[in-house]
Amino acid sequence: MMRILLLGEYSNVHNTLAKGLRQLGHEVTVASNGDFWKDYPRDLDLARRKGKLGGLALMAKVAMLLPRWREYDVVQLINPMFLELKAERIFPVYHYLRRHNRHIVLCAMGMDHYWVKECTERKPLRYSDFNIGDTLRTDDCAMKERRDWIGTPKAKLNVEIANDCDAIVTGLYEYDVCYRPNFPQKTNFIPFPIISATLSPLASHHSPFRLFIGISRGRSAYKGTDIMLRAAQAVKEKYPDRLELTVAEGLPFSEYQQKMDASDIIMDQLYAYTPAMNALLAMSKGIVVIGGGEPENYDILGEKELRPIINVQPSYESVCEQLEQLVLHPERLDLLKRQSREYVSKHHDYLKVARQYEELYKSLNL
Repeated sequence: MMRILLLGEYSNVHNTLAKGLRQLGHEVTVASNGDFWKDYPRDLDLARRKGKLGGLALMAKVAMLLPRWREYDVVQLINPMFLELKAERIFPVYHYLRRHNRHIVLCAMGMDHYWVKECTERKPLRYSDFNIGDTLRTDDCAMKERRDWIGTPKAKLNVEIANDCDAIVTGLYEYDVCYRPNFPQKTNFIPFPIISATLSPLASHHSPFRLFIGISRGRSAYKGTDIMLRAAQAVKEKYPDRLELTVAEGLPFSEYQQKMDASDIIMDQLYAYTPAMNALLAMSKGIVVIGGGEPENYDILGEKELRPIINVQPSYESVCEQLEQLVLHPERLDLLKRQSREYVSKHHDYLKVARQYEELYKSLNL
């Protein structure tokens, strides 16, 4: 049995992983802010209260908890910014964790210095949150993240932890190609964990298809949902009897899930190569994803047969074309639904993923 501390949260990754590791007999503690408004479950709440005193209150809470964050076999950080504090405040917390625990694992699963730097300088991806080919994106969110993560204390923190930690786990192909060239010896790709609900057999569905698109306030242009929404509206106008469109913006996760569960198809991030947690959760329920399904996604998983994702290029025309083809060929939907479930069960089952983490932890000479 190992004692494992999972610090921070990203789209329910740590909470889901904890359930798998506990099933394998390990003692696991999840300490996080619940990923802000998403409010995912955790054992220790590290949410920061609003207002000027919120930071001081969180610092005081962390100081009280630090003596309990000792003598773990593994401390895993969801991100270099694993606390809702300034990077300058996180440095001493990291140094304490490093001194008083056996091993540190850093996750590469979202926004960080290497993701921003590689996508803006080396550009290993044909398109990303920060580039389309050789052209850098200039929307407000992309510019803000570049200012936040290049030449800043957050960047310095990321560089120190990445160089100092015992292992780095990448959760998507995109993050792997940004970290592996810099840390070839310690980078490990492990897919995201998903708990698939026990579902009844999929029934054949006929049009109108129910299409769902969720929009994050303030990040629509950055994630490409503005383009996807325009394309969906255009196709619906062209085929009003074949397509129903539901749009959700800024909903709590429980309400968001209810609307997603009632759909046949969802549109996910336009600039992604791969499905992330939201898309994978939908796929586990037999919902077809229009979004990132590039060949590299299947290659890194070793998947040779299943192709459940309707892949789109980062353009209005590509989204329109792929959605229209699905509307015109409804017979494709049943196969895509079945493959979506099979894909998640095969590559992302939370117990299978937990075993991959367990193997990594054991390889650190525990």
